[in-house]
Amino acid sequence: MATRKKVAVITGGAGFLGSHLSDRFLAEGCRVICVDNLITGNLNNIKHLRKNKDFSFKRHDVSKKISIPGTVDYVLHFASPASPVDYLEYPIQTLKVGALGTHNTLGLAKLKKARYLLASTSEVYGDPQIHPQKEDYWGHVNPIGPRGVYDEAKRFAEAMTMAYRRYHKVDSKIIRIFNTYGPRMRIKDGRVVPNFIDQALNDKNLTVYGNGKQTRSFCYYSDLVEGIYRMIRSKHSGPVNLGNPDEFTILQFAKLVIKMTDTRSKIVYKPLPVDDPKTRQPNISLAKRVLKWQPKVKLEQGLRETLAWFQGQGIGK
Repeated sequence: MATRKKVAVITGGAGFLGSHLSDRFLAEGCRVICVDNLITGNLNNIKHLRKNKDFSFKRHDVSKKISIPGTVDYVLHFASPASPVDYLEYPIQTLKVGALGTHNTLGLAKLKKARYLLASTSEVYGDPQIHPQKEDYWGHVNPIGPRGVYDEAKRFAEAMTMAYRRYHKVDSKIIRIFNTYGPRMRIKDGRVVPNFIDQALNDKNLTVYGNGKQTRSFCYYSDLVEGIYRMIRSKHSGPVNLGNPDEFTILQFAKLVIKMTDTRSKIVYKPLPVDDPKTRQPNISLAKRVLKWQPKVKLEQGLRETLAWFQGQGIGK
């Protein structure tokens, strides 16, 4: 008698990270149900999966009640605008998917007795007053600033996830994702990696906000997907930071992109956006201990592969 394949529901499954997770769960022998309303997701990200008998796509806004027939073993909630450009354009939808979407997906996990994973974010730390950021830090967030729609949506999602764990005994897990990059990012995403790549490949000046001394830590998508997969299979509930602790200033990153693309671009400076974090670096000691995980891909290697992917999409000269 054949063993039943485990079923994973991935919300935001046509997005950058969700599509890579779909690849991984299929590779691990699971059936994948991808749920996405395509506000920021893209069907091209899952085009290669549409003929796979173990993959199905459901166009749906998880802020509305979600119904999935049959057995579900895993629910991974990745649906949300995730860049400043997106959540400033879709502030209400961002709040709704963090609140109602989390409520609905937790309800699905409760109904199906499935294991649940919430994709939270380093943005819950806001503009941090401690460095690097560790999971026991409560954050420094402006709830009424323009970024608050995303920050507070994720903070509420974490609170809801913990409430379902404590009250309904849902087997839930929380990860806090730090800056991640790689193939399938949208070139007009608004985040620093695709911004700089787009500008450099088109010989446009690279836009650095503020003095460029603010820091970010860049994790390649394949490392993150490995961490997520280990987390969903672990006994740890989290929250757990997943990111690359190698820290770079935005100015250092801009110079690296210029060097690797051999562009004629220069660096230009613009005012820092409201509430833009000045530092961002994960403390991943918990992930190392409980997941035996740490990133392996160095920035230049990951950036080389990302550049090649964008060039393959016709970006640049």
